[in-house]
Amino acid sequence: EVVDKPWGKVVRYRLFDLPWDDKGDSRDMPLVGHEEIQGEIFRSLANFVNEGRANRLVLMHGPNGSGKSTTAACILRALEHYSTLPEGALYRLHWVFPSRKTTRGAIGFGDSQADRAVPGGGSWDDTYAHLPDTAIDARLQVEIRDHPLFLLPIPERRALLAKLYGSATPPAWLASGQLSYKNQQVLEALMMSEEGNLKRALRHVQIERWTISRRYRQGAITLGPELSVDAGERQITADRSLAALPTALQATTLFEAHGELIDAAGGVIEFSDLLKRPMEAFRYLQLTLETGEVSLPHQTVQTNVVMIGSANEIHLGAFREHPEFPSFRGRFELVPVPYLRSWVDERRIYDVQIAPYTHRHVAPHATAVAAEFAVMTRLSKPSPDRYPSELAKIVKELSIEQKLDLYGLGKVPEGLDGDARKVLKSGLGAVYRESEASVEYEGRDGASPRTMRTVLLNAAQHPEYTCLSPFAVLAELDELCKQTSEYDWLRVKAQAGGYHDTKEMRGVVRRRLLDRIEEEMRAASGLVDDVRYKELFDRYVTNVSVWVKGETIRNPLTGEYERPDERMMREVEAFLGVTQKNEDHRRSLISSIAAWAIDHPGQRAVNEIVFPELLKKLQEAVFAERRKPIALLVRDLVSILRNKKVAKERGDDRAPDKDLGEARRREATAMLERLKRMGYDEDSALDAASAVLRARFHELVV
Repeated sequence: EVVDKPWGKVVRYRLFDLPWDDKGDSRDMPLVGHEEIQGEIFRSLANFVNEGRANRLVLMHGPNGSGKSTTAACILRALEHYSTLPEGALYRLHWVFPSRKTTRGAIGFGDSQADRAVPGGGSWDDTYAHLPDTAIDARLQVEIRDHPLFLLPIPERRALLAKLYGSATPPAWLASGQLSYKNQQVLEALMMSEEGNLKRALRHVQIERWTISRRYRQGAITLGPELSVDAGERQITADRSLAALPTALQATTLFEAHGELIDAAGGVIEFSDLLKRPMEAFRYLQLTLETGEVSLPHQTVQTNVVMIGSANEIHLGAFREHPEFPSFRGRFELVPVPYLRSWVDERRIYDVQIAPYTHRHVAPHATAVAAEFAVMTRLSKPSPDRYPSELAKIVKELSIEQKLDLYGLGKVPEGLDGDARKVLKSGLGAVYRESEASVEYEGRDGASPRTMRTVLLNAAQHPEYTCLSPFAVLAELDELCKQTSEYDWLRVKAQAGGYHDTKEMRGVVRRRLLDRIEEEMRAASGLVDDVRYKELFDRYVTNVSVWVKGETIRNPLTGEYERPDERMMREVEAFLGVTQKNEDHRRSLISSIAAWAIDHPGQRAVNEIVFPELLKKLQEAVFAERRKPIALLVRDLVSILRNKKVAKERGDDRAPDKDLGEARRREATAMLERLKRMGYDEDSALDAASAVLRARFHELVV
C-alpha cells in the first residue's frame, strides 16, 4: 500500500505488519518504518523472478539494532503463513513399496501379469500412494524437496507447463530442474524393473503437501555465524527400513543430504551476521550462487533457495578491504539498513515493544522523550553543496530540532517566508536521501533502539517515580551521556546547530516536553475552549476569502449580505503577530490554500491541516490571556495531589486541602479528571504539574 511520509509517498508491504498473527502471538514483532528497505528487497526478489532463480545473496548491512533481523523474521513468518493457504501450497515426493500380499510378486517389482486385486475390491494398478500402512513394506523418505513435476521428462514437462501457464512464462527452475541424485537413482531402478514403463514406475510415488516452518526447519532457516559447513551427506544403507526395499535398490548405495542449505530448500535461508564468519566458511557461496548448486562428495544438489544475510558496518568495512571482495560483490545485493530517522516511527517501536513490558503505568510523553533524543543522535548536518542554491541556503541554517520535525512531522521552520517554505517542502525528499549513496550515510551512527530499551527499562525502576515517567527518562539520558567510553556516537565532535551535541539535544527534549505538558494543562483547565479559537480562525479565513474576491458574506444572525468583518480580521491578525501589510497577508493566505488544493486534488482544504502554524499562534495568543488563572489552577492541583500522596503514605484517609475552598477544589479535581482521560494517573499528573509549575508558572503564582 502507498503511505504518506514527510519526505514523499512510499510503498509499504503489508507482510511486515504481520496482519495474520493473533493479538497474543509475540513470537515476532512487526517492522516499523523502513519502507525504503522493503522496496529494495522487493526489487531484488523481482529480479530473481525475472532471471529464473535467486543468483545473488541479499545482504542487509547497518548498525546493530537497526532492524535487519526483524526484516528477515517478517519475511520468514510471511512464508510460513502463505504456505498454509491454498494459493501457497507446496508439494514434495516420497517413494512407497507395497508388500507381497498386495502385489503377489517381488516387492514393488512384480511380474506385469501379477494379480494386484486388493481385499474389498479396487486395484492398485494406478498408484500405491494411498495404500494403508499394513500394505506397505517400505517408505523411502526424500530429504531434498524435489518438485513432483521433475519426475516427468523435460519435453513432456515443458509441454504440460506451456498448457498450464498459457501466455505466461513458467519459472525456469520448474521447466528445467532435475531430480536430486537420490530420487534419480530410485527412478532409474524402478524403470529398469518395469522395463522402461514410466507410468508403472510412477505408481510408487507418494506426493504430499508440506508447509514452511522455522520450528521444524523446513524451508525457513536462520543460521548464526557458526564455523561449520552448511551442507553434507551420509550413507543411509544402514537404515532398518531399507532391508525391505526392492532388490534392485538394496544393491544401490544411497546417500542422504543434510544441513542448513538442504533444510532451507524451497524457501529462505538467513545468514545472521554472515561476515563474522571467516571467509573460508562461506567461500562456497560464491559458486553456489553462480550455479544454483552445491557440490557434495557423491552428488550435486540444486539449492533452489533465496539467501538473505545481515552484517554490521564494522565487519562490512573490513570485508571491503579484503582482496577478494570484488569477486563477491557481484554476487551480493547490498541493502543499507540505517536507524530510523523519524521520531514518530521510533516512538511506535517503544510503545509496542518496550513500554508494555515495564509492568508499570506509562506516563504520557515518556516514549516520545526517548524517541526524540535517539533520533537526534542519528542526524547529520546537511551539506549545502549538494543542493541547488535556493535550497542550499535553507538547509545550511537547519538546526537539529528543525530537522527532527522535518523528518518526523513534515513541519518546516516557522521563521521561513512563504517561498522558502515551498522550496524546503518540495526539496525534503532530497534532504532525506542526501547521503543514501554514501558509505557514511545518515542513520549509520547514534543511539540504537537496544540502548534506548535499557534507558526506558531503567527509567521504569527509577526510585523517585512510581511509573515510567518522562522525567525519569530524562534522568537516565543524563546518565547515558556520561558513558563516553562505551559509545562511539558520544565521542563525535559537536557541530553548529546542535548536531552531535548531546547536551543541546537533552535541552531540546526537555523544553519540548514542558511545551507539551503546558499545552495539556491549558486544555485540561477548561478555561480555554479549543473549539472557540478554531471557530474564530475558520471565520477569519472565510472572511479573508470573501475580502480577496471583493464579495459580500451572509450574516448568520440577520440573514443580510454584508461586507467582510474588518474589525474581526484585524483582531485575529493582531493575535497572529502579522508584521506585513494586512492586505498582503490576506492574499498570501488565499494563495496558500490554492497551492495546497493543487497538491492535494480532490481533497477538502481543512484549516487545521493547511495552516497548523497560524492556528497554533492563535491558540498561544488566546492562551496568554488566560495564563495566570491556569497557573493558579495548576498550583491548586499540585497542592491537592501532594497532600493526598503524603496522607496516603501516612495511612490517613481524611480529605486534605480544606483551606482551598470548595470551588477551587472542585475546579482542580475536574482538571485532574481531564488529565486522566489524556493518559495520566495521579502520580504522573503530580510529576507533570509540579515540573511545569516550577519551570513555566513560577512567577505567576508567587
